[in-house]
Amino acid sequence: MGDKPPLQNRVLPNGDIVAIPARGTLTGNRGIIHRPDRVLGKSRWSHHAWICCTLDWQGRKRAPLTGRKWTELFFLDEAVAFAAGHRPCGYCRRDAYTAFKTAWSAAWGIKASAKDMDKALHQARIIPRQKRQQTYQAEISDLPHGTMIRHGDQTYLLTSDQMHLYAPTGYLRAVARPKGGQTTVLTPCPTVAVLAAGYSPGLHSTAYL
Repeated sequence: MGDKPPLQNRVLPNGDIVAIPARGTLTGNRGIIHRPDRVLGKSRWSHHAWICCTLDWQGRKRAPLTGRKWTELFFLDEAVAFAAGHRPCGYCRRDAYTAFKTAWSAAWGIKASAKDMDKALHQARIIPRQKRQQTYQAEISDLPHGTMIRHGDQTYLLTSDQMHLYAPTGYLRAVARPKGGQTTVLTPCPTVAVLAAGYSPGLHSTAYL
C-alpha cells in the first residue's frame, strides 16, 4: 500500500492552505475549520486570532485535524506565517509575542491588546467579501527584513540586501535586492510596520545558505 496523501494544512505566503508533503517549522491556527473526516470545510477561518505556534509544547502530541479544539496549520517559517496574516501565539511563544507587541507599540504609538492587533491584521490581510489575500504596492527599497513580496510572477523573502526565492520546501536561491522600484507586498501593512520597528522573524535554515 502507498503512503497516505498529505492533509490540507500547509499555509502558503498568499494565505492559501494546500495539501503538500513539505514540512514546516511552525504550527498555528485560525480556529476550527476542518470536518470530522479531517478535510477542510469551505471556511478558511472561524475567528480573527490567526496565530503561529511552536511545534513542540511541553512534549504534547496530537494527530493533526482530529478533535474539535483547533485545526493545526503549518508554515515554512515565521516570515511565511506573517505574510499569510498570522502573529505569534501569546501562550506557547510568549517571548515572541511580547517582542511583537512591543514592536507594534513602537510602530503605531499605541499599546494594543491581542484583540486590537487581530482586528487590525484581519482588516489588512483579507479583501472584504472576497475572502482572499489583500496585497498592496510599495517601494522595494523601503521594505524591512522579513517582508515577503510577489515580484514578477515569483514569491520572495526580503532580507537586508537580498531577496530569496520561496518554495514550499525552502528558499531556493538568493539574488541582490533591486535598488528601487515598486513591488507587490504580501505581508500585511501592520506587520511590515512591526518588522520595520525591529521585530526579527524566525527564518527557515535555507534563508542562510
